[in-house]
Order: sequence, then structure tokens, then C-alpha cells
Amino acid sequence: MTVVRIELGAAVAVAREISEEVLAPLAAEVDAERRWPEEGITALRSRLGGLVVPEHSGGMGHGLSAVAQVGEVTGRACASTSICFGMHLVASAVIAAKAGERQRKHYLEPIAAGEHLTTLALSEPGTGEFWLPRTRMERAGEGRLRLTGTKSFVTNGGHADSYVVSTVATDPGTPPGQFSCTVVDGATPGLEWGPGWNGFGMRGNSSRGVELPGVEIPDWCLLGEEGDEIWYVFNVVAPYFLLAMAGTYLGIAAAALEDARAHLLRRRARGGGRSLSTQPVVQHRLGTMWARVERTRRLIHHAAAAAESGSPDALPALASAKAEVAEAAEATVNDALTLVGGVGYGEESSLHRMLRDARAAHVMSPVTDLLRVWTGRALLDEPLLEG
Repeated sequence: MTVVRIELGAAVAVAREISEEVLAPLAAEVDAERRWPEEGITALRSRLGGLVVPEHSGGMGHGLSAVAQVGEVTGRACASTSICFGMHLVASAVIAAKAGERQRKHYLEPIAAGEHLTTLALSEPGTGEFWLPRTRMERAGEGRLRLTGTKSFVTNGGHADSYVVSTVATDPGTPPGQFSCTVVDGATPGLEWGPGWNGFGMRGNSSRGVELPGVEIPDWCLLGEEGDEIWYVFNVVAPYFLLAMAGTYLGIAAAALEDARAHLLRRRARGGGRSLSTQPVVQHRLGTMWARVERTRRLIHHAAAAAESGSPDALPALASAKAEVAEAAEATVNDALTLVGGVGYGEESSLHRMLRDARAAHVMSPVTDLLRVWTGRALLDEPLLEG
């Protein structure tokens, strides 16, 4: 297979081009119509879909830093599109982590070619812990697996070509706690999708539930070995998932900061007086906002570099990156609304959309409070999970 390597700076430049030409012009429409951003995802998938796919499978071979940087660029333009593409990158990394030959041919090579969209299906109603599934996996005859359960909040739900699904084995004689990950093709017979997403924010992400009522898949769709799900969650899913979200929400914060700055530069006091940018109080507020966004950006970049290098402080950095950006995004959009004044409160205002999108950062698992606990446990050499 021919490998087309695009350096990170060039990949980010491509993301910026797509964001400016496709994502930003459609962001308000995607939000207002609560529709999945097909145009933006198609553009990103076709040119950057293989961002984290290894070079041996035709991908670009990038990692966590690329996910964070591309996420910030796309998040500035349209948070819904950014989170949808981010989940494609996370699922791509999960498939690639221990892909066998058939999985490389069936999933990774089409992903790298920009022809296949994948995503995660891990969360379940009622558990509160996406790393401890209840969806059952059992043998269904020679070369087949049967999956039975319910998944919730599946980003790109009903639109992806494949889904990474977490399961628990229930075959007789299987030791308890044998959690596993599989890939389920979107065209698999029997998948029953719930209603469309009608959220307060992130309205375009098609976050839907799906029933798997005894859905059968080939056994080669099992990722790694049976019982590998916890390894995947904490070695691949968590780092990529946290940084995909962190990049997106950093993009929201950066966009809000720029909106406020642009408003202050063009707005004049009543009666055609001096620009608002000359007022010390707004200078102070804007300076504070810039510092908040920049220190959060530096933490996110540090977390990506630490995780990629295997640094011992990677875990607290990753957990804190998503927790910090959740607070930074919400606070920065709120401050921008204060500086912009009444015009920012109109429903057509981009800040109106940003505030609703930013608030989702706190409730997308792992939630902010849990991430703070994880950080503390890591610093105290305590296990992340109790029991």
C-alpha cells in the first residue's frame, strides 16, 4: 500500500482550510436544524480520516498531539462537527492498537483512504461507567459472536460505517470481568437505532442510542484478545477520548475569545466616542481571558506530549486537561458574553451556540468531578477504580 505521509503542521493546515471553507459557514445551520454535519464530516474524513492510522495501513501515523491540535481548529468553527470527527479518530486509534490482518484490510485501510467513518459505542444507560459494560457477548456457532445489550449517546449514531462496542463475556466457564471490545459494521442486520439527538447543545452530533438484540458479527471483529477491554479503555480510549474533547472545547474557548476581541476593536462608545478597546476594565477582562485560554492550551499540549512519551505524569495531565478545558470554555464564553453585551444574547449570536456547546464538556463522561478524583488518586499512587 502506498503511504502518503502528511506532517503535523500540514495536517493542521488542512483542518484549518476545511474549517474555514466548510465547517464555519454551516455551523449555525447544523445547530439550528439539529442535523448531523454530513458535509463537514465528509470533507474531514476524505482528507484527514487516516490521521491516526499507522503508516503500514496507509495512514498518516500521527497521535495524540495531532488529535488535540486538529480538534482545536475544528472546534473553533463548529463544535458538533469537531466532536463527531474526534470520535472517529478515537475509534480509529482503538481499532489500530491491536488490529489483526483482516481488521487492517476491512477497517484501517478504508479509514486511511477516507472511505470509512468509525466511532465509539461504549456508554450504556444506568451504569455511569463506560468502562464497565453490561452488553453481553457470547459464542453463536462457528466463527460468530452474538451481542445483546443497549448503548447510549453514540456520537455519529446511525451515520458511521462501524462502531467500537464494549461487551462482557457470558459464555459458561468465562471468568468474571472478561470485558472485551468488538467492531460492529453499521450495516449489520438487527441494529435498532433510537430517536435523533435533541440536545441543549452539541445539537449536530447525532448522539443516539442503539439496541443490539442478539446481533451477530464475525468473531474476527473482536479487538485484541477476549478480556482486553480495560486495557483498551485506559491505554487508548481514555487518552484519545480526553484529548479529542479537550481540543474541541479549547476551540470553543479560543473562538469566544476572538469574538470578544473583534467586538471590542470595532465597537465605539455612545456618540461616536473612543473605541471600547481603550477602556482599562475591558482590557483587564480580555487579558484575563487570554491567559486562561493559553494556559489551558499549554496543559493540553503537555498532556499529549506526556502521554506520547510515556511520562509518569501523563495520567494526571490527561485527566486535568479535560477538566480544565471544561471550566475554561464555559468561563470564557460567559466572559465574552459580558464584554459583547446585549447583542451576544440573540439566538443568532455565535456566542449563544458556543455557550450551549461548552456546557456539554462537564457532562460528557468522564465528568469533571470524576477527572479531579482520578488526578488526585494518580498523584497519591491510588488505583483509579475502587474495588
